[in-house]
Amino acid sequence: MKNIIQQLKQLDGKGYKAYKSVQGHYVYPNFDLYIDYVQGDPFASPSKIRVVVSNSKKLIHSEWFTEVYRRIAVEDAFARVIGKAVDQNNTFIKGSGKSGAIFFDKPGQEILERTAVSIDPSSITICLSIGLPANGRRINGREAEKLFTKVIPGIVNNSVFKIKDDTLTQAIQLVDQQAKIRTEMYKNNWIAFIANGSILPRESGISNRPLKQAIPFQSPIENEVSIAIPHQSEPIKGMAIKKGITLVVGGGYHGKSTFLEAIERGVYSHTFGDGREFVLTDPNAMKIRAEDGRQITGVNISPFIKNLPHGQNTNEFSTENASGSTSQATNVMEALEVGASTLLIDEDTSATNFMIRDERMQQLVRKDKEPITPFIDKVKQMRNQLGISTILVMGGSGDYFDVADTVIMMDEYVPHDVTSQAKEIMNQLPIKRETPSEAEFWTVSNRQFHQSSLQTRKGKRSKTQAKGLYKIVMGQTEISFENTEQLIDASQTRMIAEIIQHLDRTNGLKQRTLSKLLDDIEMQMEQKGLASFTIFGNQHPGDLARPRRFEIAAVLNRMRTASITQQ
Repeated sequence: MKNIIQQLKQLDGKGYKAYKSVQGHYVYPNFDLYIDYVQGDPFASPSKIRVVVSNSKKLIHSEWFTEVYRRIAVEDAFARVIGKAVDQNNTFIKGSGKSGAIFFDKPGQEILERTAVSIDPSSITICLSIGLPANGRRINGREAEKLFTKVIPGIVNNSVFKIKDDTLTQAIQLVDQQAKIRTEMYKNNWIAFIANGSILPRESGISNRPLKQAIPFQSPIENEVSIAIPHQSEPIKGMAIKKGITLVVGGGYHGKSTFLEAIERGVYSHTFGDGREFVLTDPNAMKIRAEDGRQITGVNISPFIKNLPHGQNTNEFSTENASGSTSQATNVMEALEVGASTLLIDEDTSATNFMIRDERMQQLVRKDKEPITPFIDKVKQMRNQLGISTILVMGGSGDYFDVADTVIMMDEYVPHDVTSQAKEIMNQLPIKRETPSEAEFWTVSNRQFHQSSLQTRKGKRSKTQAKGLYKIVMGQTEISFENTEQLIDASQTRMIAEIIQHLDRTNGLKQRTLSKLLDDIEMQMEQKGLASFTIFGNQHPGDLARPRRFEIAAVLNRMRTASITQQ
């Protein structure tokens, strides 16, 4: 501690690059401080530090490690209190550029595996980024001294050493309950569970917090199940959605899309107080939508689209500017390629001609003049032959009654099972749509990306950098994926950027199909950790969060530099 104070006093007023001399390890009364990287300019990316609290200073319990999900939940609980402490201590240091700014990767409503806080049986490690204080481009030693003697110790003491045991116990109990529900879902072939009392609407379009005074969710009697869960005497009750084809109908503004949005976020676990703590979904569920203008490289979309004008090949379809229908067909086929088992679709974000072609249009435009086989004619084949379930919001076409196993109607945010009424309507008003005679769904792509797809060079440097939630700059090209709706945190995007850079550095695309590549990436994350993909290793990987395989694939599939071979 005295060592760093003496250094800062000696550095006061010197050129900013002299800060490089403080890089290293310092011992505080309650923790160890590691300054891993020092910025070269007050306006540059901030410096990176780690705070390590040993088990002798803050008791670490063995029960935190009995399951991986328990450790992640405890790390998340620590990250939330640390984030609050950072916010409370982020205005005390003055100076130029980023002087005194403290950055910490705070969790949102979802519980994700992160690198901001990592816990093992011997220690708790916290990763922070800080702006070292400056006046102009000269070191402000007095403010730096305040930063290292008051602000950083204050953050640690007001979070790690003040977190309540009840907070950690609550986090562990919640994740135990979520895990039990997921086990029951798997056992009973349910693809989603929505607990009674859940709050599905969000505060606003830009806030993921629960809407106050929202109508609590209540399952229809026909779909209600009861699950015995740990740490609670009474079983939890709610709506189970079975494997198969579920149609969600209802009038506009009655909650159909809100219902589906809650389900699509249910692939992640949520923190206590979110309202969706017990809204859980098949972890391999993928949201599908139209995406005009996206890049497509070598995808077999022939189950849905074939015989395009000018003889364009749809067995290995490529375009730099996809239409609504070709993009949605591609999104379905890419999801199947990497292991999706449930598709989530909202008609509001779908291409109409991909979803439905009614009887009258079939009469006017002959089949041999229409290259699109709509989703309605393929959804049962996917269920029967591939085991793919679908949850579909559809307010505008009753033709889907014919293919649905279950029909749920949302009425003022209250769900009702109207399957029997839908069947009665089908009997009273039969339709005469032509359905395809094809017996097989056809082949799902199994592609291998060429190593040349990864073009990370920009001049003499190799660089891949996340720019917010939906953009990555790879070398001199941009990868945009703003319609990847289940990517929820910019830290996941940063992780995908690190994965791309790692694959380029290690020639990682060679000899592996996309599906096998994703298997190996997931195995490395589980066995070696998220930090293993970075050049820093475990030194300071402080702002990464784990993405799903589907979002990693979504980014790779949108590279405009992609080159592939079909396997």
